[in-house]
Amino acid sequence: MPSFDVSRSRFRLADEHVVVLSEMAAGQEVPEEYATAHKELVECGLVHRDGKLSQLLLPLMETILSPVVVISLEAGGRQGKLHHGMMIGQDDVVAHEAWPGQPEAEYSLVEPKMLVWKLADMVNLRQSPAARESALPAVGTTVGTVEAGLTGLENLPPGSTAEQERELVARGLAAGGALAGPELALLTELISELRSSWRMTAAWQSTHDGSPGVAGRGFAVWDCGSLGYWLRELPEEPLPADRITPATPFRLVRTDAKTIWTRITALLPGDGEIQHAEAR
Repeated sequence: MPSFDVSRSRFRLADEHVVVLSEMAAGQEVPEEYATAHKELVECGLVHRDGKLSQLLLPLMETILSPVVVISLEAGGRQGKLHHGMMIGQDDVVAHEAWPGQPEAEYSLVEPKMLVWKLADMVNLRQSPAARESALPAVGTTVGTVEAGLTGLENLPPGSTAEQERELVARGLAAGGALAGPELALLTELISELRSSWRMTAAWQSTHDGSPGVAGRGFAVWDCGSLGYWLRELPEEPLPADRITPATPFRLVRTDAKTIWTRITALLPGDGEIQHAEAR
């Protein structure tokens, strides 16, 4: 069920609710297949019985319908994949954060000056004590080999020990045939310690050689707990998923929280780029 918190300008909405609100805000009829979602919005008070949206929704919907910059955050971990993000509008900033196993995401208004802090919080960025040393500062292989190691982790029987976990991961990586020695040992440790892997991308309308198009930037990180943060240099973001194959090169390089913070800041378009997008 949808719900809202007036004190903090936040809303819990499923995708179906967002579709209904977007159609209504644009002055369109709500499709019949979304009748249940529409009824839920009326029952919780976000849609009045006369068909008007609650005033509380206006900054949210204006930003969702006309964003200047869209930031996507795809995170994967032991609880599955989650999709978060942020929409930067002319006047307001809206963040949305998913929750494992729940159909609703939390949509909240963010103070524009705090948006980098919010993005850092969404990936649980922490300036923690020095991470445990690793044998190598980087490791390279193929996407197929990494997926084989991650599959070993997914097939872990309940109640398995840490040592059994590492054995399954190492077995999966070795089956890929593209790793051996110190690199095999390091990637086994990284996958075993993996808290989450995430990719953050930003996109905005722009022009290229006089033609309208979309510009963007992105990067990806592995949060490996006691082994620290690792920047995924390859495949380089932003890269469409349909261009990645098992043979695609894969490379992780050790990094730190300060570098990630700088990367998040650099992800956003500069003043000239934003003005260019607004001019459109």
